[in-house]
Amino acid sequence: MKAILKIGVFVFVLSFFGLSSFTTPKDGVMNTKNQEEKTITGVYDGHEDYGYNFIYKLSDGKERTMTFQIAEADVLKAHDLESEDLIGGHFNVTYTITTETIMDENDFEEEVETKTITKLVAVF
Repeated sequence: MKAILKIGVFVFVLSFFGLSSFTTPKDGVMNTKNQEEKTITGVYDGHEDYGYNFIYKLSDGKERTMTFQIAEADVLKAHDLESEDLIGGHFNVTYTITTETIMDENDFEEEVETKTITKLVAVF
């Protein structure tokens, strides 16, 4: 009888902790994951409705464009990224990537990445 009681308690505790790890999504967002800060050196290519564009070179010399959807308030206060005056300028761009898992309109999980500029330093 004690063995059955111990097994019952064990199953209850295991079930409690297992089920408590599930959360109800808020506004369709199921999981948010922040990654460490990274830095690139790039040339500012302007602002679009969808973000701030910087062109940078890969180690093999090929150029890529990275778009940042968000710039922190301190960055925007120090640099008017909506002005055309900064286009063509060289910058060290420090940023983070936030990955969210959301449910789309068909109830499928979808990962959405948001790149945020946390620091912007002009390179001369």
